[in-house]
Amino acid sequence: MKLDMIVNQPVVETERLILRPLRRSDAGTLELFGSDERVARMTRSIPHPLPPGAVDALIGSALAEDRSEDLWVMDGSATGLGEFLGLIGLERMDRNQSEVGYWVVPAFWNAGLASEAVRGLIDANPHSDKTIFASVFQDNPASARVLTNAGFEYLGDAETFSVARGANVPTWTYLKRLDG
Repeated sequence: MKLDMIVNQPVVETERLILRPLRRSDAGTLELFGSDERVARMTRSIPHPLPPGAVDALIGSALAEDRSEDLWVMDGSATGLGEFLGLIGLERMDRNQSEVGYWVVPAFWNAGLASEAVRGLIDANPHSDKTIFASVFQDNPASARVLTNAGFEYLGDAETFSVARGANVPTWTYLKRLDG
């Protein structure tokens, strides 16, 4: 029998969501939605097709004490929306900085959940950051709106490798300064 480890990571509540740490029992749902090419193509790190063991590796790294990124499930079960609506993460950087990344299950695209989750993490500031960075693919303007609506400032263009696409993809980079 496997038990989830207790991770030192806060639960963050927003109007419609509970942002809770990823747990082993999320594996099936994570695999279902992570296998969706529409989701994978808008991330840097989700391969498509999703290889065996990828979900277990992700959950294992999310539960590790020495992890560099905290992952939260966007859980809307308290408001009747569903237990797994997407993921949002904060990857630690140096000098009190983090990078935020997120994705939402396709059935809930354009419902404001990513915006709500990003604002929730900014308000909670669980890493006591002074700055949060983000980058989005230029062919995903909805994700750019999430950031600008949350008060992020555009920094410039860059590119990053997408595992699902097997190529470098042009990005827009943003930052948000906090009091943290």
